[in-house]
Amino acid sequence: MTILGLGGLLGDAAAAVHKNGEVRAAIEEAKLERGHVAGSLPRASVQECLRLAGARHEDVDCVAVVRPFARGAESYFHLELRDRFPNSEIVVVQHHMAHAASAFYASPFEQATVLTLDHAGDFRCGAKWQACGNQIQLEKEWYYPDSLGRLYRAVTELIGYRAGADEHKVQWLSTSGDDRLAPLFADILKNSPRLDATYFDSRGSFSRRFFDSLGEASHSSIARGLQKTVERAVLELAGEGENLCLAGGLFFNALLVEALEKSGRWKNVFVQPAAGNAGTALGAVYHVWHGLGQHPHGAEPSSLLLGPSYDAEEIKQVLENCKLRFQYLRSTEEMLATAVRLLGEHKIVAWMHGRMEFGPRALGNRSILASPLDPYSTENLNVYIKHRESFRKFAASVPAELAEEYFDAGPNARNLATVGRVRPAHRKTFESAILGEDMVRVHTVSERDNPLYHRLLHEAGKSTGLPVLYNTSFNLFGDPLVSAPRDAVRSFYSSGIDALFVGNFLLEK
Repeated sequence: MTILGLGGLLGDAAAAVHKNGEVRAAIEEAKLERGHVAGSLPRASVQECLRLAGARHEDVDCVAVVRPFARGAESYFHLELRDRFPNSEIVVVQHHMAHAASAFYASPFEQATVLTLDHAGDFRCGAKWQACGNQIQLEKEWYYPDSLGRLYRAVTELIGYRAGADEHKVQWLSTSGDDRLAPLFADILKNSPRLDATYFDSRGSFSRRFFDSLGEASHSSIARGLQKTVERAVLELAGEGENLCLAGGLFFNALLVEALEKSGRWKNVFVQPAAGNAGTALGAVYHVWHGLGQHPHGAEPSSLLLGPSYDAEEIKQVLENCKLRFQYLRSTEEMLATAVRLLGEHKIVAWMHGRMEFGPRALGNRSILASPLDPYSTENLNVYIKHRESFRKFAASVPAELAEEYFDAGPNARNLATVGRVRPAHRKTFESAILGEDMVRVHTVSERDNPLYHRLLHEAGKSTGLPVLYNTSFNLFGDPLVSAPRDAVRSFYSSGIDALFVGNFLLEK
């Protein structure tokens, strides 16, 4: 059976293909094609997912579409689906059900409580579910405008960032603030999850009452008051038990995930790494395969490396068309040795190999790398390459089997979905990546998930004694992760990156 999932069609559109019992591909439209029109079919990601799955439009047995999916008449969207996929059954999936399916069916749990929270979707902003085997049953739901995502969005705009895009900046800014405004935000949420409407005006912005209560306050204190209040509210909504699964845009918040992991209320916590609207494309295919099709529930996918890859001939053609000088490294050993040497010389290295990651986080296939032993690595990455705020730190990638020596981090560090704590003995080494007192964004890398990147970390360890590299996403200026070699070349020459590895090809400045 071949299932096509379509999610996030009104924002962060994505497609996923599930074929013969496994996810074969999942890609966000924005990574392949700029300017997707909200409510239209994400044609580029659909086409690429089908190609990677070895399927044609005529082979698709079911198209699972996640609400909301059309700004105009939904009938036109259905007609286009029927025209493009003539042999398909059409299944419409509720937004928060797709979120719930994306988390539970990808988790290792046979039974779990599932919590989904976002800004708004199908009028809902959150839901709580009980899942067992192949079934996910709704227990409780919450409705917009009483949305924690709405509150986070309002503060994002208040601080001067872009609402709906820069909430992650508020999260990281909160690590440098104090708790003086926690009582104000607690009062806004005193009947959690209901928001006290007197703190908002008719347009949804903050009211005079809020500003009178706010007084003189730094942005970092506002961010921390919000973050800590949201953490407490979500802990109450989640309750307690054995296994907890999380999805929805609010759970891109790695500090919130760590608060749930460390609360002691749950034995095990799993968050869908592609927690936002794009991830509902995965939830759609899981819902059809497991929930409707009653196929046994197993943890899937094994990794998020679900996008396109490029062979040597495709890469070479792009480099030659761009009239670039490059070096071809004939073996993996030579490539790894060269990368370790450059990193040891405190060069910033772009690393593009294998299949592109699904979701916003770089997991070692579309990454910018630096050595923690370079005292200027964080400054160089922030100022000269990413052009972003100093409080936004970089992840530390470490082989999973060695992580415990350096960090205290939970299983969700596998996909950069939480934060860890640096061990006291290594605090000085990772000082430039520390958030607050001892938090670090930890990325644990297993040989199974990413054998090449895992090997690079070990080779770096052999050379320097430290098998850890700083890792940030290979993208610039708020663009999505690079996908194709041409994207990589454009970003390389538009930044202060010193060297670019695209497969076995090396470009240096």
